[in-house]
Amino acid sequence: MTYHATHDVDRLLASLARTITRLQPRQPLPPDRRRGPLRTHRFGHESDPEAGGSGDTAEADVLAAVRETAGDVHERLGHDHDVFAVELLGATGAGKTALLESLLGDEGPTPFAGERVGVVTGDVAGTDDADRLRALDVPVVNVTTGRDCHLDPERVDSALDDFDLDRLDVLVVENVGNMVCPADFPLGTDVRAVVVSPTEGDDVVRKHPLLFQVCDVAVLNKGDVAAAVGADVQRMADDVDHVAPETPVVRTSAETGAGIDELSAWLVDRRRERVHSHG
Repeated sequence: MTYHATHDVDRLLASLARTITRLQPRQPLPPDRRRGPLRTHRFGHESDPEAGGSGDTAEADVLAAVRETAGDVHERLGHDHDVFAVELLGATGAGKTALLESLLGDEGPTPFAGERVGVVTGDVAGTDDADRLRALDVPVVNVTTGRDCHLDPERVDSALDDFDLDRLDVLVVENVGNMVCPADFPLGTDVRAVVVSPTEGDDVVRKHPLLFQVCDVAVLNKGDVAAAVGADVQRMADDVDHVAPETPVVRTSAETGAGIDELSAWLVDRRRERVHSHG
């Protein structure tokens, strides 16, 4: 009992410290190192501040700040409120929203049965995806990014203010449809899932290798339309194995329900691993 009481006090103090930090204004970068969103889109993936790569100092500073904020989001979700967080990435039209509808709907297997799920949707404009998911009677916060082609952890952190995190078990973040920029902008989730489809061309994987290297699973969606568009799904799977051999591949069709059970099982396993790692 003494241990648990001390542990709880420590967690409470740590949570309080992080809350105070979030409420404090961030120190701006020096003027000569400020880069707006349009500049950050042009980051070369070779710029890895943790690896001490060849990228210039300003780029490294911005990326380091992004990772620091993502760490804050992870602490807020995972440690302060015990929320399991999943990010879905992929191009517009890959089927991310339809896949999420299959995972959260009442029909077929769902990895989050009986759990309280919230969703953050990111789009350049409009509320189409958010409206579809709200129809499932789950709380949804829509983030409109305007000219920015991806979410960033600061936007996600702000979106979390609109949830009662003590009443959530799972949060899914559906990123803006983009296959390049999100690779450099982690959002602080527990797992990242990249979703692609044959309609993007069966060379989509080899054209965007980095995204598959930074994600935890590759979902090859819309397998039911591959023949109609002349795409070879096996080639896509082989390309994932080539560019990211450690990344598992799950083939799905949100339309037919194929593979949803396998994707659900993968998410359940990651959830269990998180529980074990966080105690």
